[in-house]
Amino acid sequence: MIPTTLGILLVVFAVFHAVPGDPALMAVGHGVSDEADVEARAVAYRREHGLDRSLTVQFFNYLGPFNLLEDGHEWFSSPDESGERLANSGEQPWGGLLVLDFGREAGSNRSVASELGQRLQITLPLSVAAVLIAYLLALPLGVFSARKRGTRIDTVSTVALFALYSVPSFWVGLLLIYVFGATGPDWWPRLPVLGLHDRDADELGALAYGWDALLHAILPIATMTYGSFAYLSRQMRAGMLEVLPQDFVLTARAKGASERDVLYKHAFRNAVLPVVTIFATVLPALVSGSIIVEQVFQIEGMGKYVFDGLSGRDFNVVMATTVLVGVMTQVGILVSDVLYTLVDPRIRHA
Repeated sequence: MIPTTLGILLVVFAVFHAVPGDPALMAVGHGVSDEADVEARAVAYRREHGLDRSLTVQFFNYLGPFNLLEDGHEWFSSPDESGERLANSGEQPWGGLLVLDFGREAGSNRSVASELGQRLQITLPLSVAAVLIAYLLALPLGVFSARKRGTRIDTVSTVALFALYSVPSFWVGLLLIYVFGATGPDWWPRLPVLGLHDRDADELGALAYGWDALLHAILPIATMTYGSFAYLSRQMRAGMLEVLPQDFVLTARAKGASERDVLYKHAFRNAVLPVVTIFATVLPALVSGSIIVEQVFQIEGMGKYVFDGLSGRDFNVVMATTVLVGVMTQVGILVSDVLYTLVDPRIRHA
């Protein structure tokens, strides 16, 4: 995991610096009409953030644990305006990813780490709810569909789920807003469609505040759930269809085991392995959020944070979010490997 994370850092760092455009000009140019003033500010910004240094120095400055900028560790030196090498002041000797310092945002100068924490408090509950609902619905539906293979209800559910999986999430989100928002039918229940709270939600009590958040979360969670629900149910069905004809299932039936025991005690544990593999993608999805869903419903979560960082060429935001998702992907793969041994003891013994 350590060399993989370093590889992710190196690749994203190289791609970011290969993209055309000057991050310094984008960071200081908003609202300033005087080109000379913009350029002067850009020069100061590059010097303050080390953008005038070589790419090698910038990479190791981001990696840490030493701060290589002017206020960084006194062991290192920075060029002054004349090009001479001078020792750093040593005011902030440590920095970089190895000391969990993700830097500051380019425009607002806010701490990226604290902003990530606030965004995760919004994204994680929505993502966890969407994942739990998807699994709770998909697994029994996949088992049921495999049991009813070839029947009319299996055909209808297969067509419906494939159609559901094919619908783009932005269209589903806009459709839900149209149906359940102010423009929906009068006889249809109304739901909040923007944000996670009403404007006056801070004045509500704890119970009312929670109810307000729950109502606001219904449509975003529904939009985040339907695609993964359709995909997971098909994977579960395929796994069950592969397992049901095998000898140990036929033996269980021959011994007189009930159909429920055959499905859930014998076939399910072997058929669930493909779904366990998919779990490796769940953890990064939990922390990265959904850019489209958060844009449609105007939710200030991780997805929107990533989008804003990419749009504004904010190096620290792009690097921090990419590294976080990369690490969580590797953790998800590790968790899947551990779950394999719990579901199928033969893997553990092998």
